[in-house]
Amino acid sequence: MARFFIDRPIFAWVLSIVVLLVGGVCIFFLPVDLYPNITPPTVQVSAVYQGANAEVVASTVGIPIEQQVNGVENMLYMSSQSTNDGSYSLTVTFEVGTDMNMAQVLVQNRVQLATPLLPTEVQIQGVTVRKRSPNILFTINLISPDHRYDSLYLSNYATVNLLDEMLRIKGVGDVSILGQRSFSMRVWVDPDKLATRNLTAVDVVNAIKSQNVQVAAGAVGQEPVPPGQRLQLTMTTLGRLQTVKQFGDIVIKAGSGNPNSGASPAAASPSPGSPTATLPSTPIVYLRDVAQIELGAQNYDVDSRLDGEPSAGLAIFQLPGSNALDVTNRVKSRIQELSKTFPPGLQYTIVYDTTPFIRQSIDEVFKALLEAVLVVALVVLFFLQDWKAMILPMIDVPVSLVGTFAVMAALGFSLNNLTLFGLVLAVGIVVDDAIMVLENIERLIGTGLNARDATIQAMRELTGPILAITLVLSSVFVPTIFVPGLTGQFYRQFAVTIAASMIISAMNAMTLTPSRAVSIFRTEEVGAASRAAPGGPARLAGPTNEKEALPWWIFGVLGAYLTWWLAQKYLATTLGLSEEAGPPAWRFYLIQAGTCVPGALVGGAIGWFIIHPVNAGLGWIFRQFNHFFDWITDRYGWLVGKFLRLSVFVLLVYGGLLFLTFWTFHKAPTGFLPTQDQGYLLVSVQLPDAASVQRTQEVMHKIDRIARGDPNDRTHYPGIPGVAHTVGIAGTSFLLGTNSSNLGSMFVVLKPWAQRENHEEYDATIAEKIQAQCAREVEGAIVGVFRAPPIRGIGNAGGFQLQTEQHGFVDLKELQAATDQLVQKINADPHFAGSFTQFRASAPQLFVDVNRTKAQALQVPMQDVFTTMQVYMGGQFVNQFNRFGRTWEVQIQAAPRFRVTADILKRAQVRNSQG
Repeated sequence: MARFFIDRPIFAWVLSIVVLLVGGVCIFFLPVDLYPNITPPTVQVSAVYQGANAEVVASTVGIPIEQQVNGVENMLYMSSQSTNDGSYSLTVTFEVGTDMNMAQVLVQNRVQLATPLLPTEVQIQGVTVRKRSPNILFTINLISPDHRYDSLYLSNYATVNLLDEMLRIKGVGDVSILGQRSFSMRVWVDPDKLATRNLTAVDVVNAIKSQNVQVAAGAVGQEPVPPGQRLQLTMTTLGRLQTVKQFGDIVIKAGSGNPNSGASPAAASPSPGSPTATLPSTPIVYLRDVAQIELGAQNYDVDSRLDGEPSAGLAIFQLPGSNALDVTNRVKSRIQELSKTFPPGLQYTIVYDTTPFIRQSIDEVFKALLEAVLVVALVVLFFLQDWKAMILPMIDVPVSLVGTFAVMAALGFSLNNLTLFGLVLAVGIVVDDAIMVLENIERLIGTGLNARDATIQAMRELTGPILAITLVLSSVFVPTIFVPGLTGQFYRQFAVTIAASMIISAMNAMTLTPSRAVSIFRTEEVGAASRAAPGGPARLAGPTNEKEALPWWIFGVLGAYLTWWLAQKYLATTLGLSEEAGPPAWRFYLIQAGTCVPGALVGGAIGWFIIHPVNAGLGWIFRQFNHFFDWITDRYGWLVGKFLRLSVFVLLVYGGLLFLTFWTFHKAPTGFLPTQDQGYLLVSVQLPDAASVQRTQEVMHKIDRIARGDPNDRTHYPGIPGVAHTVGIAGTSFLLGTNSSNLGSMFVVLKPWAQRENHEEYDATIAEKIQAQCAREVEGAIVGVFRAPPIRGIGNAGGFQLQTEQHGFVDLKELQAATDQLVQKINADPHFAGSFTQFRASAPQLFVDVNRTKAQALQVPMQDVFTTMQVYMGGQFVNQFNRFGRTWEVQIQAAPRFRVTADILKRAQVRNSQG
């Protein structure tokens, strides 16, 4: 095969160029991420049973759904959360590699089977099934610096104007609004006013249902009609209401007598000639007479803050398999365009962003890759001592590495730290085959063969060894493919990347290398190419008059690189242009590339004049290196001869080293991946059971002052060095993925790494400082500060998570006791830094004992009793209305002042079946 390419060098070049082109095209389609995607696909099922507590939600919503979903194809496990705000969330986790679209369809089909078994209120509001990435890529926070807009406006502006725009961007898997307060027509009823008018909560609910309806009014002149019809007009009427005034005009009680009673006096007075009303009139009762109506929020249980100020955050989730950096750039570009239409006083900012760490990690690996190529080039130059001979093995580097990108694309791999690290290791391996070919050709030329015959003979001798070496090295890495579990999934791309680059390198060594070597080695260099005595060991060839250590144009390349490096800093600092500048980034690349031209010209001109003295100096260095290497070779040969006479001693030393390796391997700490400084921390807050959202907000505000400092009280709150921003959400837990009034979560965003070079400002040190200060100053709350998880999607924070499970009869108090006992044992173990649980089964509750016997005796329907309780204390979804191009909920609930205690239930009225 080698002779075929030796006789057809152009074909060999074309083959290598094709590999470069295919790999170069594929690199632009490879996803970019921090690590390989080993996150199991998840599908989330969510529902709301308004007014129900966690136990009711679990029994009436959770059990029917989980019984149907359990055992769906490729499911690993499922976990659910039921909370006291009526929310239910089920997360179904599938095996790695499962198609997320198919997984969503399978879960959706199972949920449909359970839907008829759910409470009517849950069926009306619907059960949502959606696929989603488990971790946030970054967040966009809407703020009002002049405090012109409150949280309600910010949240709904994001919902109406930004949410759909973000979802349409390529690569965005999902968008969630943190601290969402969707619009809702809130009907705050006054129970006392209802009682004085002999009305009940059920009357109000029925009135809204009957008068806020969507109407299909039909059309005038619609066929079939009598001949001669000239027009067909669509009829419209007021169906679904939209404004507060329209809802206020809903009639709760029509009254009796004059049908105009309750209207304005002018409207109520009889017109001339009309009969005088003689029946006693009862005024009409409108909804506005017994309730306060406002366009409020659907949920007030969650509060979002940025640096202690109201904010609405759009959490952007990446679509699995997409390029994280490209997705971020596209979203940032789009939000920048949309911000031009923001009303005055509304701004956006991005403080929580995971992509800078990804970008910097990838950049560092690329730098390491470049450094590895340069080091290998220098080593090859020192031994071959001619730039033409050096180029041949160095051609293997881009061909092998770029060709590997095509293999990665075919196998569905991504550009991540592990695949790039594999390429860094492969740089030193892929040149070995070409160097071996060149050295053997040079040796055969020294025996008197011409370049062509020497190359043919060299390939005849080396084809077998090259294949053997490639297979042996590949056999070291390829078995990693068959390692099971997350570890195998994680390191599979690393191993395959190295193996693919070595195989491409071997192919290149048997095709391009021999054909190119014929033109490099010439017969006239035979005498200078070998300094070995007849029959003696071969020596390194010293440079001859015909060899050039460096070409003159290399100085042009160095000049271009120097001007490019200087221009990059100048453009970023002076002109404000950078590669992250968004849409104008092409200006940055264009100007930067333009600055390379004068640098290349100046460098090339300098190289033309100084190349001869430079090569003369390098020639002297090479001669000294050859003498030193010859001396080392002689000493090494002498040492090997001595050790051959002491083989038993050598074997004992070798065995001791093996034992030492085995011992240290088992003594060294083990772990999956080290936790790194990713530029943010996660703070989890838990107050005592039944604590209100207002108490949680106070604690969150105090933690914000501890982390960022308080400019009005620097003495007590100087702030933690290295902290830039905080994004806090009261009423939710990111660790559990659930909502509760006594829970809170906060992202502590750190300053850029360049501004935190001091060890005291590393994330681990900052976490310890925040934890210690919170322990001293935050009373009545458990505060945990966590570093970012090593892999996004595998956990929400650093460390690991355990689940306690109870089989058979479920006793929540017994489950909590077992969980608390486990936490105590873990905390007592010195190997663990600490543990905690947010599971609570003993939250204080009020039990309402309804006398069902008395209710039946009074002919009071139990359904009306429970509906009244739900309306007054928990709130009830009635129906929907349309506004701002969206559909919102109508909710009825007792006014806030009546829900401070449960006393309102003592005087709540319920109508019996007799009226």
